[in-house]
Amino acid sequence: MTDRGGPLRLGFLMFPGFPMACLTSAIEPLRAANEITGRQEFVWKLVAESSAPIRSSAEIGFDPDVTLQELEAVDHLYLISPPTAEYADPRRSPAKLRWRDRTGVTLGAFSGGIFPLARAGLMEGKPCSVHWCYEAAFKADFPGIEAREVTILREGRRITASGAGAVFDLMLRLIEERLGRDCMTEVACWFQHPFVRDADASQKVPVARSGGTTDNLPVAIREAIRLFETHVEDPLRIPDVAAAVGLSGRHFERTFKRETGQSPLRYYHHLRLMKARQRVLYSNDSLRDIAASVGYMTSSPMIRHYTEFFGVSPRDERRLTQTMRRAPGRVEAAE
Repeated sequence: MTDRGGPLRLGFLMFPGFPMACLTSAIEPLRAANEITGRQEFVWKLVAESSAPIRSSAEIGFDPDVTLQELEAVDHLYLISPPTAEYADPRRSPAKLRWRDRTGVTLGAFSGGIFPLARAGLMEGKPCSVHWCYEAAFKADFPGIEAREVTILREGRRITASGAGAVFDLMLRLIEERLGRDCMTEVACWFQHPFVRDADASQKVPVARSGGTTDNLPVAIREAIRLFETHVEDPLRIPDVAAAVGLSGRHFERTFKRETGQSPLRYYHHLRLMKARQRVLYSNDSLRDIAASVGYMTSSPMIRHYTEFFGVSPRDERRLTQTMRRAPGRVEAAE
């Protein structure tokens, strides 16, 4: 428990299409901690670039309490957005965030909020947590920033959380640090939160078309998938991967298919297409650049394979997604 000296003041900077679950996962445990203690241990403000309502990914509108330019003193300020978020005021808003940094404010991001935080120049030389859905697009946009697979990353006065569950865990940690473990445990039990993950817990990542997650796989298959993940632009030969994980080619093929439902070659192919899709949906990169980034010499075979796998061409999917972002009822951000 820390010396409190007044409530912890938090701001949540919302961008259009932000994942609503991240916001509620931040506020609800803090609200519960206040109720349990009978004190205002945490106070918060909803912040936006303007005073106009901000619609979330669920198409529910939120009225900001204050604009970014008018926000008074806070201890923590978190950006919540889809990965495609742009600043409405690209000159003043990033400058205001950089000023907050200079005054000692802890800055952070939830889900796609890491994109505008990085665009403001505030993640240089600092690793961050990036949701696995956005990893390929983030690395393409910010190759100099280290993206880690952990759910939460606290690096000095930078705090990044990959999704709504991670945000809830982060708030529990803040509650524990401020009010002690007993209060944190009671808050977790209020919401029937099953467990509190370690700060360096890895993200849960689905195994393509298997209905499971990577952490449930045998060590050799997990390592093979890690090799696939780190060699997307320069694909490896399957026999070389088998040798690297200590299995014969036949044993590797049989074990991999038993555990994932797919051959290693098919899985690897699908993985590369999934990485391509992230960049189609969350970047403006050309199809030629996207194809090169996932190991294709030219864009034509990538477009053909993409269309066969997803049932829509990358151009049409990008166009449809951009239209949906502008339309009511859109689905924008991972929660």
